[in-house]
Amino acid sequence: MSVRTVTPSSGLPPPAVKGRLNQLTDLEAELAALADMSLTELRKRWQSVTDKPVPRVRRTLLHLALAFELQAALHGGLSRRSEQRLAYLAGKGAAAQAAVPGMRLVREWNGQLHTVVIDAEGAVRWNGQTWRSLSEVARAITGTRWSGPAFFGLRHKGRAA
Repeated sequence: MSVRTVTPSSGLPPPAVKGRLNQLTDLEAELAALADMSLTELRKRWQSVTDKPVPRVRRTLLHLALAFELQAALHGGLSRRSEQRLAYLAGKGAAAQAAVPGMRLVREWNGQLHTVVIDAEGAVRWNGQTWRSLSEVARAITGTRWSGPAFFGLRHKGRAA
């Protein structure tokens, strides 16, 4: 089964398609105009296109960022998953450090110092007992469910950029 677009007798595309073509043509013209703009003009254009503060970067990088913003406005931006992956790669995601044998973790909770040791076999030891995970130890200390790596400082919500 094939789909055909019927054009009016004028030979022009249907209105929905025509609007899309005009937007693409306008985008191409806009992108071409960016190449000739000065840094000051690019900053003014950035402010008119986005609600974000103007990044303090050199002209070529602002040109690329503005081109991305214009294309994202027309075609849609990155998927949520892509944004999360880029944030993670940039170091803004949750970064976890693995508990390795020989590691000693110290955490103060309600005025009491708690020390956990990861032994040579990778077992978690606290208060003379062996525990299955850091999360179990954190739960025993606090009385509530905690992420063990987060409680002992192995996972941070974000790093400074």
